Amino acid sequence: MRRRVAKRLVREGELVAEVSVELVEAEGGWAPYLSLEDAYKLDDVREALRAGDLERA
Repeated sequence: MRRRVAKRLVREGELVAEVSVELVEAEGGWAPYLSLEDAYKLDDVREALRAGDLERA
């Protein structure tokens, strides 16, 4: 299993945040994929943008 760092853009309305995540490369399945932690991180950033909390995002 190999991991590599990637950037993902999260957009909510007119706001955009760039978030660093690790993509997991594995044999078979739906590789590359995000860890559960990184998926929650993207959700948290999206929620902060939706609330207009740029510092938390």
